[in-house]
Amino acid sequence: MGEEEEEELVSRVQLRSCASLIRQQQEAKRRRWARQRARGMAAGGAKKDSCEVLDLAEYTKNQPWWRKLFGRSSGSSAEKYNVATQLVIGGVTGWCTGFIFQKVGKLAATAVGGGFFLLQIANHTGYIKVDWKLVEQDVSKAKEQLKFHSSGSKLTPKVKSRVDEVITFLKKNVILTGGFAGGFLLGMSS
Repeated sequence: MGEEEEEELVSRVQLRSCASLIRQQQEAKRRRWARQRARGMAAGGAKKDSCEVLDLAEYTKNQPWWRKLFGRSSGSSAEKYNVATQLVIGGVTGWCTGFIFQKVGKLAATAVGGGFFLLQIANHTGYIKVDWKLVEQDVSKAKEQLKFHSSGSKLTPKVKSRVDEVITFLKKNVILTGGFAGGFLLGMSS
């Protein structure tokens, strides 16, 4: 082994041992911090005049991705973003939703249409016998139930509160909603 190779090997070993030492120190700090926190909670909470050291790497690991992206504010997007950003966010999410809606809609229509087509073929060839009088009775019962329910259509308080929440959201985020609607229509057409 040459002198240069020995020096390189020694430096690699030193780097590895240095990295493991740093990891051990970080782990010891985390354990100390956890013990201090547990002691503080056991004693009835942290003291008001004490300062808490926050490990940002651990803190960000425990945060959901949307908090990292959008921040802590739970206000309307009109308060957080400018008009162009709101339009872009709304347009992109609307386009994606419209595109997916279009593809799933086509697939569902094909499945339902194909199912009816196969049922008609089976009926025509004699594999299935349909009792049309029973079908007519069921349809008339369904019509009566729809008339009964639509005559006194009062929204339940739970549904009414949800509708109010949606209307409030739409009013607070008009630009975002407009971008979403436009993007949805573009996604449906593409």
